Amino acid sequence: MNNSSITILIVDDEQSILQFLELGLQNEGYQVKTAQDGMSAVNLVNEYRPHVVILDVMMPGMDGFEVCRMMKKSGVPLAVIMLTAKDEVEDRVKGLTLGADDYLVKPFSFEELLARIQARLRNQFPDMFSQVVYGPFTIDDSRKEIKYYDAILALSPTEYELLKYLVLNYGIVISKLMMLDKVWGYTFQGEDNIVEVYIRSLRDKLGDKQHERIQTVRGAGYRLDIS
Repeated sequence: MNNSSITILIVDDEQSILQFLELGLQNEGYQVKTAQDGMSAVNLVNEYRPHVVILDVMMPGMDGFEVCRMMKKSGVPLAVIMLTAKDEVEDRVKGLTLGADDYLVKPFSFEELLARIQARLRNQFPDMFSQVVYGPFTIDDSRKEIKYYDAILALSPTEYELLKYLVLNYGIVISKLMMLDKVWGYTFQGEDNIVEVYIRSLRDKLGDKQHERIQTVRGAGYRLDIS
């Protein structure tokens, strides 16, 4: 896909971060808009309808949480990646409950940000991609089928959604919290070890005895490798 068809809005009150991200994303071919305060960002969403918003949490006046809530209420289809200066569970939970699609803890690498942008685009704007093949996986969402090396996997509806989520976010470490929110829904009241149960089942169906395909990142979550 040509990145020039993608618009990204960066929202941060620090001018140095804005300029760094704007230049880097423009060099990747994206169309980039910037805002240094929440209300300007909300207005730009309605005007330019960006595909992805990179949104800082800690801003004076209207913080990133309120900006995220307003953006998601606008009806504009977009993905919100929140930037937080502290890796605290309550911040991540609050952002996710308000509609954030992903988060990054500062400081972060630009390469990881690019990977997460691509993952959000694959996940939330699949029609923009002519290819539905990722390494050995082929996703057919209309049939709710996933092929692995040309063989259709026998998956339950939840297994399908979890494996699709892993594939669309390949190469990125995904926490149990993110999986529970995106696959089971934030209102899920069960134990978080349900993720481990389903990961074990998927590994069995993929013949992944050595955990090389679905990798465990200790203390962080899971990462799917498509190489």
